[in-house]
Amino acid sequence: MQKILIPTDFSENSLNAVLYATELFKHNPAEIFLLHAFADQVYEEKSRFADEIFEELQQKALTKAKEALNDLQTKVSAISPNPKHTIHTIAEFGLLVDTTNDWVEKENIDVVVMGTKGETADKQITFGSNTLQVIKYVKCPVLAIPSGYNDIHPKNILFSTDYLLPFKRRELKLVSTIARCFASKVEFFFASKFESLSLRQEDNRNFLKASFADNQIDFIQKDDTNITKAINTYIIENPIDMLVMVNTRHSYLENILYQSTIEKIGLHIDIPFLVLQNLPR
Repeated sequence: MQKILIPTDFSENSLNAVLYATELFKHNPAEIFLLHAFADQVYEEKSRFADEIFEELQQKALTKAKEALNDLQTKVSAISPNPKHTIHTIAEFGLLVDTTNDWVEKENIDVVVMGTKGETADKQITFGSNTLQVIKYVKCPVLAIPSGYNDIHPKNILFSTDYLLPFKRRELKLVSTIARCFASKVEFFFASKFESLSLRQEDNRNFLKASFADNQIDFIQKDDTNITKAINTYIIENPIDMLVMVNTRHSYLENILYQSTIEKIGLHIDIPFLVLQNLPR
């Protein structure tokens, strides 16, 4: 039984993420949690009114959120009916990242799925601020779906790695299960100016090989020190349907998320992006 948490702001982008998730995980029994955290909306309203009606604003927002979630649940069940799926709705007064993390721990969630951008989508950026915050701070894998992306059957998955980090079996199983359900090929991508691997890298590569024993896999190495350029070029030149990376301390992805921005560093992602967090659960 897979557990999938989908934060939503009821935008078209978030609806697209919900529909993507229901199709991607259609082969397996799953519990899907539709979450709407509405503290920001209440505080925005409160700034225009007296403190005395704060509770009234909060109750009004809760009622509105529950109604919208029920409508969303009905819409999803009609568009993507699946007897293997159980859909729950959660309306909660809280901040998005905190609320998402709380429910990840409470329900032992396998993956969080959300749109790359929400209601206030900016076409000039790859990820909205909420999505970046969730990727950075939520303690479970996050799958970000670009707006309007609906090619839901991934045939080729690019897993970028330097083989230096140990992997979590549970997170690798998530990728392996997705790939197995769609007969996808998983390509492990390594960009380096060194031809040979260290003993540590060899061990981690062998662990990947064993973890994906039931999948079609390939190991790709590019002679390039510019990881961003190498990933972008490979995605452009090959039919890649999903990018997978690991976010952990001192990793390439952490450098993007914490010290710069994906836009500044030039990583152009217009396909689903699965971020593994490599954290103990």
